Amino acid sequence: MQVRLLEATEEPERLVCQAARNDYMEGYVGETPFAEVMASIDGDSIEERKETLIHRLLAHGHFGPFEHPHATFAIEGVSRSCMAQITRHRHASFDVQSMRYVEFDEEDPEPGDVYVQIPELDEAHIAGRNAEIAAENKDRSDEELLRRRRERYHESIEESFDAYNELLSLGVAPENARMVLPIGTVVNMVVTLNARMLMHVADIRSAADAQWEVREMTNQILDLAEGWCPVTFEYYNNEMKGRKNRLAP
Repeated sequence: MQVRLLEATEEPERLVCQAARNDYMEGYVGETPFAEVMASIDGDSIEERKETLIHRLLAHGHFGPFEHPHATFAIEGVSRSCMAQITRHRHASFDVQSMRYVEFDEEDPEPGDVYVQIPELDEAHIAGRNAEIAAENKDRSDEELLRRRRERYHESIEESFDAYNELLSLGVAPENARMVLPIGTVVNMVVTLNARMLMHVADIRSAADAQWEVREMTNQILDLAEGWCPVTFEYYNNEMKGRKNRLAP
């Protein structure tokens, strides 16, 4: 999995501050110098005043101004399962690699290439929501358990891709042959969302009980967001992260 920042609003936190101050100014923010816009905010410099205002907005739940700056991320190599989870967030925009126009006709599919490798296959004591079944297998050696997990998973993947390739060779269109491919088949996406929506997604998808893959993807996005919008996401990561659904739109 790889996440890259493709494009983003320049000076996003200046924009957040301008939008927020607009609500309480008598003058027109579109014609007022930024230093004057921020003159009543505590701080010895413009940067300190931006930090003061952004912290105040986040602490008091005034999230509207964070809807103005947007960022676009390219995401490579996540499963269809992960894609289904992230695209449930309707206030983000998505473009998803098509399995109708792109063929996944790998003769020898490899994990990370055309399908996702699952960490649990190599860690005997990770059970997630299947803890009771894992407990029933406690008498099996870890080596035996892991071997069978890996075998069964990879056998299933290979069978699916064999069927897909055979259907293509028999003249079935990719849009129909794809029906046999597993939900673990990898996909690339482009995602655009505003800063508030990004924090809302992180509230849910980087939580400890989120599925490992969507959690990893969200944490990569958050790392990039902290470079793009540093005051906002440093505060979010240190003071707000984990308050599930706090920023629900």
